[in-house]
Amino acid sequence: MDITARSAVELHTMLVEKEIQAQELTAACLEKIRTDDQEIRAFLTVTAEQALKQAAAVDQKIAAGEKIGLLAGIPMALKDNISTLGIRTTCASKILESYIPPYDATVAEQLAQAGSVLLGKLNMDEFAMGSSTENSGFGKTCNPWNRKHVPGGSSGGAAAAVAGDEVVFSLGSDTGGSIRQPASFCGVVGLKPTYGAVSRYGLIAYASSLDQIGPVTRTVADNAHVFNAIAGHDAKDSTSIAFDKPDYSQFLQREIKGLKIGVPREYLAEGIDPEVKRVIREAIQTYTDLGALVEECSLPHTKYALAAYYLIATAECSSNLARYDGVRYGLRAAEAEDILGMVKQTRARGFGAEVKRRIMLGTYALSSGYYDAYYLKALKVRTLIKQDFDQAFAQADVLLAPTAPTTAWAFGAKADPLSMYLADICTIPVNLAGIPAISLPGGLAGGLPVGIQLMAKPLAEGVLFQAAHAFEQATAFHTLKPAPTGGAL
Repeated sequence: MDITARSAVELHTMLVEKEIQAQELTAACLEKIRTDDQEIRAFLTVTAEQALKQAAAVDQKIAAGEKIGLLAGIPMALKDNISTLGIRTTCASKILESYIPPYDATVAEQLAQAGSVLLGKLNMDEFAMGSSTENSGFGKTCNPWNRKHVPGGSSGGAAAAVAGDEVVFSLGSDTGGSIRQPASFCGVVGLKPTYGAVSRYGLIAYASSLDQIGPVTRTVADNAHVFNAIAGHDAKDSTSIAFDKPDYSQFLQREIKGLKIGVPREYLAEGIDPEVKRVIREAIQTYTDLGALVEECSLPHTKYALAAYYLIATAECSSNLARYDGVRYGLRAAEAEDILGMVKQTRARGFGAEVKRRIMLGTYALSSGYYDAYYLKALKVRTLIKQDFDQAFAQADVLLAPTAPTTAWAFGAKADPLSMYLADICTIPVNLAGIPAISLPGGLAGGLPVGIQLMAKPLAEGVLFQAAHAFEQATAFHTLKPAPTGGAL
């Protein structure tokens, strides 16, 4: 097997036993990017020189007999809304095309301290607003399984880079499903952590009460190890939770016999592709065979989640994106006659159509006379959705559902914004409730990956890893790879 296709756990063993060097592994991934990324287009910025220096430092430690952590020397990349000191960070938007942050995000610091090798920054929907990575200001990313299909979004580059073996793991962000849905479409593992479990310091904000950073990996074990590195309290993030962080890798070998799994009936209702339902039914059977106790449950307010989300998220984005005015950083329309004209022209030229649409929706929802009717009501619905989950978790350890209602669609197939928004129906409730959820490969439908989504109560990521790893070990879906020209290998 090509070393670029191996898991972080396997590669760590190979590095420690001196079967390979970190520089060799990094060079192999950079070569993969050079040859394959012309078509996949997962990367916006490649940091080859810096990466080779980081890898050389790890090799020196190994040669000196020093002990290294599991992520040391492992090539990875970051979604381009995660700030990186001295490295261009664009949010895939023309308005930040030349922006170079003066500081690192906390997660970037944590991975650097772990010895991970940063290969660059990954494409996304502009300001994380989208479900297909078609909204990027710098061109679309292709799904490695079929390059005529979307990789999902908004962390499409993060999922495509892992699925295409360009990096061993990546970090994305998830506001309404932006890690899990592309993980499902690209046949990899994606975790949306509990809100506040991972620092958001240095994450360029879309909707601050919903955004969360999480790992995209090839295996559940890798995901647990990356989460170990980035989870925990950060004083620089006022929404960060102080909690006793366990070693999440310890959950991987635990049995799931007797584990209670709830299947919300609302997630298998009309609108879910029949082939996706088939994969979910087969997953239920796998868990039953493993000794888990599976029962149907209900999350009755799920039908209101999409509407509530698109009021709350757009309202917060309207507020957050007001800072892009051409005055302090980023694009500036210099030919305007006065400051108001400069702000108008900067924003008109710098923002794409979807970002403008969401800013206008959010501004309307927050405007005088409409705040109570729309935004405040959406917050009340959010509370009801959270209560639904609380009641479900009183009876179940984990909930199981599709990650997305369909497999990856062809480019241009969802030109209508509403049909694109509906693609997030299975993931949005999790963000509204602030709970953790993971997507893992559950099978194929029409030659394209289908993800199954597991959800747990706040700070119960360990149970997610336990349940997800058991499924992964009982199946072979995580070993499937896209062929070089697209399609299953």
